[in-house]
Amino acid sequence: MKAIADVCVIPIGIGVSVSKEVTACERIFAEAGLKSRLHAYGTNIEGDWDDVMAAIKRCHETLHAMGVARISTNIRIGTRTDRAQSMDDKIRSVEDKLSA
Repeated sequence: MKAIADVCVIPIGIGVSVSKEVTACERIFAEAGLKSRLHAYGTNIEGDWDDVMAAIKRCHETLHAMGVARISTNIRIGTRTDRAQSMDDKIRSVEDKLSA
C-alpha cells in the first residue's frame, strides 16, 4: 500500500539545534529510495507503507546510536484506494485552484 506521511522527529535533551539529527534522517529517507520533501517543521515522505515505516524506525535507531537518549516523533499518514496520488499531485491541485 502506498502512503504519504508527514513526519517530525524530535530529539529531546540535546540542545537547541537539531540540524545534525534532521540531516541524518533525511539521508535515511534518500537511501531508502523514498521521495521526500523537507519543510520547516518536518518532512513529507512518499512510498510503500512498509518502506516508510522502516525508514522512520531507522531514524530512531540512528539517532539513538548518535547519542540521543530520547526521541518523540509525530506522524500523520494518508493512504488512498480509489486512485494513485503523489505529494506533487496534492500540491498541484491546490496551486491550480489558487491560480484560478
